[in-house]
Amino acid sequence: MSKLILIDDEPIFHKIVQMTLKHSELSNKATYSMDGEAVLDYLEEKSSETTSLPDYIFVDLYMPRFSGWDFLNRFQQIYQSLKKNVNIYIVSSSIDPRDIDRSKTYPFATTFISKPVMKEVFEGISIA
Repeated sequence: MSKLILIDDEPIFHKIVQMTLKHSELSNKATYSMDGEAVLDYLEEKSSETTSLPDYIFVDLYMPRFSGWDFLNRFQQIYQSLKKNVNIYIVSSSIDPRDIDRSKTYPFATTFISKPVMKEVFEGISIA
C-alpha cells in the first residue's frame, strides 16, 4: 500500500486532504507535516529502509521559515541516496509561470499541482 507525506503550513489544507482521502486506500497511510526540514531529516535517517520511506510527498512551495523551495533544494542533495523512488508533487496556490518553470528544473519532481487540489489527483496514486 502506498504511503504519502503532505508538507504544508496550512492546517486547513491538511484537513481538506484528510477528508478527500477518507475513503481511499491512502487514508491511514498519510502523514501530515508543517515542517519540511523534519521530513528531510526523517528521509535521511531512513534512507536505506524502503518500507519506511514514503511513495509520495506533496510539498507546498510557500511556507514560512523553511519553504518548499528549501525542501526541494535539500531533497536534490539526498534523493539519489534513497533506496526507493519517492515521487514529489509540488503544490502551490501560485499561478506565476516562473514558479511552474522553476519546478520543472528538479528531475525528481513529478508534477506541479495548483491549489485547490482535486480528489482526482489522489485517485491516480491510491493503489501501489
